[in-house]
Amino acid sequence: MAVKIRLKRMGAKKAPFYRIVVADSRSPRDGKVIEELGTYNPLTNPAETKVDKELTIKWLKNGAIPTDTVKNILSKSGVMTLYHNEKQGK
Repeated sequence: MAVKIRLKRMGAKKAPFYRIVVADSRSPRDGKVIEELGTYNPLTNPAETKVDKELTIKWLKNGAIPTDTVKNILSKSGVMTLYHNEKQGK
């Protein structure tokens, strides 16, 4: 089973709000999720991101693959740097 960290769209029409979730890659975008890791609101300036860093790093260690967009969001919030340092043993 391929597990991905991706965005689940919430919110109203023309007012998107996203949840960062862990889901099976075969499930639909807004379908069943395994776990919720945080939120992303692109409408605020700058975009507001709330991520559970410890939980996200746990899923990355277990082999969950983030989508390109989620990877950028996690990089801006500092999670990918923490993961990289932990992986290198620093």
